[in-house]
Amino acid sequence: MLIDTHCHLDALEFDADRDDVIQRAQKQGVHTIIIPAVNVGNFEVVRQLAHSFPGGYYALGIHPICVPSAQESHLADLESAIQLALTDPKLLAIGEIGLDYFLPELTQPDMRQKQEMFYTAQLDLAQRYKLPVIIHVRRSHDILLKHLRRRPCIGGIAHAFNGSLQQAQQFIDLGFALGFGGAMTFKRALQIRRLAQDLHLNDLVLETDAPDIPPAWLGLNEHGERDWSIAKPRNEPAHIARMAAVLADLRGVTQEQVLTTTWHNARRVLPKLRGI
Repeated sequence: MLIDTHCHLDALEFDADRDDVIQRAQKQGVHTIIIPAVNVGNFEVVRQLAHSFPGGYYALGIHPICVPSAQESHLADLESAIQLALTDPKLLAIGEIGLDYFLPELTQPDMRQKQEMFYTAQLDLAQRYKLPVIIHVRRSHDILLKHLRRRPCIGGIAHAFNGSLQQAQQFIDLGFALGFGGAMTFKRALQIRRLAQDLHLNDLVLETDAPDIPPAWLGLNEHGERDWSIAKPRNEPAHIARMAAVLADLRGVTQEQVLTTTWHNARRVLPKLRGI
């Protein structure tokens, strides 16, 4: 079975055809879609959406890009939402949380400090309620790892991983799987493709980050050329099947091996999935 371990299915880009998107994914063998929250305003939205179809699951958290507009009281709101959902089999993790030192507006000292405060507070919630985390990491691997080492046994998924081989191993040693998706499908993404080849398959999971990080084949015309009239192609979970084929090709294994192993990997790092 295929799992899209990271899909923002609640995004506005899906408002016109969300049910069709889910059906297309199911036809491609994607039976599980995990929907992470990004701020307090969509906690209930992702919960309801996950409950609207059999393969829907969700995570609750405050995304680092949403931290500038977040208030400290939102951490208490997050804890209340977690407490209410602890017995909900569809709540899998705390996420999407992390640090983003890529966007210029998030790199100022005061904003870095605020991000770090929100990140560590959410790690504490994960530890308190024994939930794994889904982590956003952009140019922040070492600081993320520093705080994770202080809170062992959390585990989870390092989403859209793009660090070094050494950093990858440190996340793995802390009980994380690494998420690979659309970026891996571009031949020019040499570092990501090298990681996809060299890391042990037991440490990888598949994801789309839909509607973002579209794979290489989106936005092409019938001749296989880039169609510049499509400013930003929309990704969707149905593409996970083809991403699995790309990963299999990179590694020189069968697609079935990729499907089976990444399925078990997701169930290992997100233990509540083991019930399905």
